[in-house]
Amino acid sequence: MKKEKTTTKLCKHCKTEIPYEAKICPHCKKKQGMGIVPKVIIGIIVVCVIGGALGAPKDSSEDTPQNTSEASANTESNVSETLRTTEAPTKEEDNVPSEYKSALNKAISYSDTMHMSRAAIYDQLVSEYGEKFSAEAAQYAIDNMDVDWNANALAKAESYSDTMHMSKAAIYDQLVSEHGEQFTEEEAQFAIDNIDADWKANALAKAKSYQESMDMSPTAIYDQLISEYGEQFTEEEAQYAIDNLE
Repeated sequence: MKKEKTTTKLCKHCKTEIPYEAKICPHCKKKQGMGIVPKVIIGIIVVCVIGGALGAPKDSSEDTPQNTSEASANTESNVSETLRTTEAPTKEEDNVPSEYKSALNKAISYSDTMHMSRAAIYDQLVSEYGEKFSAEAAQYAIDNMDVDWNANALAKAESYSDTMHMSKAAIYDQLVSEHGEQFTEEEAQFAIDNIDADWKANALAKAKSYQESMDMSPTAIYDQLISEYGEQFTEEEAQYAIDNLE
């Protein structure tokens, strides 16, 4: 006699007899070896399937292995569809042009290494003698920089004081000049207010430079130190320099 095909099996969890092809036990609601699927989604689908079955008229054909297999296939299809619709959207591709990215990297480099102002960096990026980026790429770079421009102005002011021994007024003028650093007045004033410089020592260093390189007289040096077209030191700072020349 031909052996009949098995139509039932025991649930792996509650040991209740269930259809052989069932992927989820209708009694304990636990999966029977189905692939890894989020439990929340499985629960929703199972509830919907069971609710529909309870509300429909009883059909003797539903107990056949063929119909059970079809129901399982439909359940798996519903699970797959639900998973597809609940997946998080993939991250959008970065559509920023390569030129824009390069301009931003170059701008950050100028800020980090040379402590340049916003306007000076933009001019350098678009200059035909500089980086030659398009105006759009340069503006993108400026708009997307995370820079403390006050700190840049202060660093530039300290550089002028340490290496060129400039006066407070001369440094301020250099910071805001359209032919100089092009910082805003607010940024330049922040730098002047926060710089730790010995202006008398700067005046003396500048006076020695004039004496040694140009053989100027003390009087001529004094005039150059206080001149508004020269070094712009205060009279007190200039006099200190003259009094301490060798």
